[in-house]
Amino acid sequence: MLQSKRRSVKTTRPAKKKSPVASASMGTADYEALARFRYQIRKFLTFSEEAAHQSGLTSQQHQAMLAIKGFSKQGAISVGELAEFLLIKHHTAVELTDRMTKLSLLSREVDQDDGRRVLLKLTRKGEQHLQRLSKVHLDELRSASPTIAKILKSFRAISQGALFWAGAASACQIWPDVSSIYFSSIGPC
Repeated sequence: MLQSKRRSVKTTRPAKKKSPVASASMGTADYEALARFRYQIRKFLTFSEEAAHQSGLTSQQHQAMLAIKGFSKQGAISVGELAEFLLIKHHTAVELTDRMTKLSLLSREVDQDDGRRVLLKLTRKGEQHLQRLSKVHLDELRSASPTIAKILKSFRAISQGALFWAGAASACQIWPDVSSIYFSSIGPC
């Protein structure tokens, strides 16, 4: 019988500290706010996918063009950076750029400083597609912004309330005599 040459190494991880917000119990308002926020995200993503398809592109091609334009400070990003921005593997980004190059949406050039890197730039056709799509996306975001702002404000209100009560509970432990007088009518002591 062969024995493994690997040694069993025990590692201990430091205990995670709970933040006051994380340790606060979740209420109905928390779940409702999260559900509404996720719904708004899904609505926007569905809109975005449909807009890309109506423009003759896949949503991933649209996202790639937006990343190339939006994250490039000097006009070009590398295939590796595109993969990082889209949260995909490098080889998937290579395949995506191959397809987009064949559609004349982007061009590739070798980085003059590092010959191993391939840089990506939008072509005129890619720029035109992106400009049309970006306009309709911004219009959609503008129409949804009051609802999204209201949801985000509710997150702030929920987290501030949780922080208040967590702080109050800590105060009760540190200064029980003073805290019990202050929080007696409203609080956790």
